[in-house]
Amino acid sequence: MLNRHSKTVTQDPSQPAAQAMLHAVGLTREDLARAQVGIVSTGYEGNPCNMHLNGLASKAKEGVRAADLVGLVFHTIGVSDGISMGTPGMRYSLPSREVIADSIETVVQAQSYDAVLAVVGCDKNMPGAMMAMARLDRPAILVFGGASASGRHQGRKLNVVSAFEALGEKLAGRLDQEGYQAIIERACPGAGACGGMYTANTMACAIEALGMSLPYSSSTPALAPEKDAECAAAGRAMRGLLEQNLTPSRIMTAASFENAITVVLALGGSTNAVLHLLAIAASLGVPLGLDDFARLSARTPLLGDLAPSGPYLMEDVHAIGGTPAVMRRLLEAGLLHGECLTVTGQTLAENLRDVPELTPGQTVIRPLDRPISPTGHLKILRGNLAPDGAVAKLTGKEGLRFEGPARVFEGEYAANDAIARGEVQKGDVVVIRFEGPRGGPGMPEMLKPTAAIVGAGLSKDVALITDGRFSGGTHGFVVGHITPEAQDGGPLALVHDGDVIVIDAAALTLELRVSPDELEARRAAFVAPAPKHRAGVLRKYALTVSSASEGCLTDRF
Repeated sequence: MLNRHSKTVTQDPSQPAAQAMLHAVGLTREDLARAQVGIVSTGYEGNPCNMHLNGLASKAKEGVRAADLVGLVFHTIGVSDGISMGTPGMRYSLPSREVIADSIETVVQAQSYDAVLAVVGCDKNMPGAMMAMARLDRPAILVFGGASASGRHQGRKLNVVSAFEALGEKLAGRLDQEGYQAIIERACPGAGACGGMYTANTMACAIEALGMSLPYSSSTPALAPEKDAECAAAGRAMRGLLEQNLTPSRIMTAASFENAITVVLALGGSTNAVLHLLAIAASLGVPLGLDDFARLSARTPLLGDLAPSGPYLMEDVHAIGGTPAVMRRLLEAGLLHGECLTVTGQTLAENLRDVPELTPGQTVIRPLDRPISPTGHLKILRGNLAPDGAVAKLTGKEGLRFEGPARVFEGEYAANDAIARGEVQKGDVVVIRFEGPRGGPGMPEMLKPTAAIVGAGLSKDVALITDGRFSGGTHGFVVGHITPEAQDGGPLALVHDGDVIVIDAAALTLELRVSPDELEARRAAFVAPAPKHRAGVLRKYALTVSSASEGCLTDRF
């Protein structure tokens, strides 16, 4: 019996109206006896990451039909991080993850679908869909829409972060208007997610390592013929999942999450993976915390020389064998749990058994004996500035220790203006606060100020810390997700201009060189700012969201 849930409406003689409405959408009497797969697309025209997804969803529907199942397409929202970055709209990005999860859960439960197939593209689409799949615990597959091709200008490979950093170069007098405009026009040549190891590609790789997408899903480019074929194959694979009743709770185990984190660390993935994997695990009831990231980072080498800190993009990973070839290398090194089940119905080790090795002589993925760093780039820091934890993204190219005076800004926009005016100097530790999940609200990404710092040539000379978060495109000496956040009276709220801050990635500490007595005096005088929103989505989010160290969940109050 594959129609475990849909039979509630299709086979119950006391539900004639439901059956009449399903006939109205084109289903036959025979169709009503088949299992129903909800195919959710986050396709919409306003973002290159998502502009092609409705077409891919149609391909997936064909695959579902070929497996003698009924596929029914529905849609949910998306927010373009690249377009909203640095604007008030960015505050809606992380909350959109919850809207996506809630809407998928709502449709699948309300319509009594037996399974869900998600076709997704941009940063919050994937974790949102995964959280819904975890809550539903019905057979599920995720299809990543794929990364975009790179742009080109004067022999230089471009991607969306090139446009952000070009602004910093222009402001610093290192790029003229003509060159600046050329980069803007050529950075994003068409459909697909941003090409570096930014959040979309990071989460796609993590989800493939979790076992929730078909092999090669994360590395096949958006416009490659193999992507259409993958969608059809995912539709067909759904029948096997239904027959075995192979649900996410059997696939996404504690060991699977370790696999996902290991792949993220090996490839140099986004800090956002910490937030999202914590949230997905919590949606399943799998114990996962910051200490797990710290433990795995201590034993996982950084192998991927990928943007933002390296020269290569996801298209280059595809060219040398794709994500499965990377995972084969990690499995052979004993860094992955090969026994974990996947949506193919086979284990991870079985999926990788016949995968070709990485192309000999390639330089995208380093050998295990010559890593970029012997440990992972995601560092979990604690100290008197982050008693509940913070996440640093340090590859080792930036150095491991930074000490300097604080330059404090009450929000991202003030920092952006100061950087543009040249007021941030070598040696400064830029502090951007009241940008956490409640204080922002929405925990916006700080790509605009970090890109401006890089573009100005200060990436090794200026550090930036925040209770906000970072784009996967951010690089430099940066620390985010500081908890407790400033809005809640966390120590970040007590920092004054000129206070000495020490970031030590080797000791895994984030310290404010101010005496405990002085900090207590400042804490006694602290008054939290009034909420920025009195109604609407962001007001609800600020009232319900948990801390960044818990994944910014809104259903745990």
